[in-house]
Amino acid sequence: MDAKITLSFDQSVIEKAKKYAENNNISLSRLTEFLLNKVTNSSYKSLDELPVSEWVHMVSEGEVEYQRNPRTNKELKKEYYGKKTK
Repeated sequence: MDAKITLSFDQSVIEKAKKYAENNNISLSRLTEFLLNKVTNSSYKSLDELPVSEWVHMVSEGEVEYQRNPRTNKELKKEYYGKKTK
């Protein structure tokens, strides 16, 4: 039997979660239920032990910022091999 609850999340997390759910053809409610079911039916002692996807980790830990190296693989390879020959 389904029951309703109210949860509060950062607006950006909600938007990302809705998009993720839509892309995976599942409702946000069922996605949340699935994740909570996985967490509560396992023997994880802390959030750090959970094998969860990145967006769930962002919910628990805060926004993640990735920094990419603007150099191309070709540039990195040239730099690497250039140092090897010196």
